[in-house]
Amino acid sequence: MELVDLSVPIETGMPVYPGDPEVSVGPALTVARDGVNVLGLHLGSQSGTHVDAPFHIDDSLPTLDELPLSRFCGPAVLVDVRGLAPRSPIGAAPFQDVTAPIVLLATGWSAYWETDAYQAHPYLTEEAAALLVERGVRTVGIDALSVDPTPAEDFPAHRVLCGAHAVIAENLTGLDRLLDAQARGRPIEVSLFPIPLPGADGAPVRAVARVG
Repeated sequence: MELVDLSVPIETGMPVYPGDPEVSVGPALTVARDGVNVLGLHLGSQSGTHVDAPFHIDDSLPTLDELPLSRFCGPAVLVDVRGLAPRSPIGAAPFQDVTAPIVLLATGWSAYWETDAYQAHPYLTEEAAALLVERGVRTVGIDALSVDPTPAEDFPAHRVLCGAHAVIAENLTGLDRLLDAQARGRPIEVSLFPIPLPGADGAPVRAVARVG
């Protein structure tokens, strides 16, 4: 059994979605002054590797704490969509045979983390999101800033997935290691448990894959 960390570190000045709160991490208390070390954190609910609850795009949909814990863990299938051009749509074709409850989209875009190119990621089309929902998928992750384009005036993939009470995980990393494991026939389970924020639209997660 192998554990693979799929999370980016929470650091001052890290990339955030345009308009989201900037991230700041620094000492609030120190051993020298206060007898203990305590970090002060300022960040948004969508910072770093995180999950979106349906409430993220509609006040009438479930908040983070209203979702079953089963949405945040389970067997996963990797879908390899690497090699696409910047801002390319990801259509329904790669998902025709998907059956797992959790689907992770490996775009390869995590390689551009902390560069200007990170915002030019491929994105999921509305038709692809609808097919995933139709096939029973209720957790979708991507190694990019969003399942929709960045920036965007509309969020069709979010609307479809969140409308089905699905969970979206964004800013994953390390999916290439899971692709290699999957190609060798090794089973993959993923944990995406968020910080328990009542009434929240989402929260950072420590995303971890367990490779059998």
